[in-house]
Amino acid sequence: MKKIYFASDQHFGAPTQELSLPREKKFVAWLDEVKEDAEAIFLLGDLFDFWFEYKTVVPKGFVRVLGKLAEIRDSGIPIYFFVGNHDLWMNDYFEKELNIPVYHDNKEFTFNGKTFLIGHGDGKGPGDKGYKRMKKVFTNPFSKWLFRWLHPDLGVGLAQYLSVKNKLISGDEDIKFLGEDKEWLILYAKRKLETKHYNYFIFGHRHLPMIRSVGENSEYVNLGDWIGYLTYGVFDGEKFELLEYKK
Repeated sequence: MKKIYFASDQHFGAPTQELSLPREKKFVAWLDEVKEDAEAIFLLGDLFDFWFEYKTVVPKGFVRVLGKLAEIRDSGIPIYFFVGNHDLWMNDYFEKELNIPVYHDNKEFTFNGKTFLIGHGDGKGPGDKGYKRMKKVFTNPFSKWLFRWLHPDLGVGLAQYLSVKNKLISGDEDIKFLGEDKEWLILYAKRKLETKHYNYFIFGHRHLPMIRSVGENSEYVNLGDWIGYLTYGVFDGEKFELLEYKK
């Protein structure tokens, strides 16, 4: 089989559009490379540092990456997008404009006999109660309705500022390995294994590239990010690897 690629947490637009642009160009170059042997591409959220879809408006910028995703999808390669905590207000723009399905929670996949549970990872497992409460507010239809009444120049500007400054919103206040007994996504994976077996749990959100055994023939993978690590995952049908994009 061809390869299946995974990437997460690009946070394009942060801390500014200008400083984000070199990372966006690297990511587009990576997409150009992997499309040559990709069976599918999974993007696990926080592609943008902020995203909100008004009825007729989306945030300015990101033309290169959106155009490349459209090109790859038009070539017949499936792309799957999972919303993260920074782009959780995504609706149907990707589906209508790019023909890319958008998922708001974990989803199971099977590739070459291997089972995967895939998602962004925010709000899963024990703890992180402050963020979980805030997520309930953000995803409430009434909250989205209120925000939609703000002029985009005001609403998007305010949200981008808070996205960078507020660590509770970003969910990245602990970007260091906490130990397996405190890493809530590892604990979440082990709890899921009590009721069903998965070969791989693939998540983003933590910004820490790692592969950890969580059970017999079962691994938890965090994809890292495209800010400090430029890491991505690849499954060749037999094994899963984390690699760094160095170009």
